Amino acid sequence: MKKTAFMRWIDSQLQADPDLAQAVEDLVAQMKLEQQIVALREKRGLTQRQLAKLLGTSQPYVAKLESGRVRNLGVKTLVKCARALGASVSITMEPIRGKVTPSAPRLRKAG
Repeated sequence: MKKTAFMRWIDSQLQADPDLAQAVEDLVAQMKLEQQIVALREKRGLTQRQLAKLLGTSQPYVAKLESGRVRNLGVKTLVKCARALGASVSITMEPIRGKVTPSAPRLRKAG
């Protein structure tokens, strides 16, 4: 796919501002998760109302979950949702490309 002038401009903005690049990366990851929830629900042939019943919550909550409007989504809730959809949750931590972080400070034993 050939990049348009706009796409090249976006790339330059992201390269110039690491904080913006991180915010965009975080948002994209969140959107992928939301899309996975919707796709699994639809693949299982469930409505939002039916999923809500399985989760013991309301249809508006499921709508918020699928649209990314649930703040501070806990792992417990995510696992419960995945199980209701016949899926599992896998969380990985991977180093960010090109980002070097300082070593963590050493903890001293109290005593």
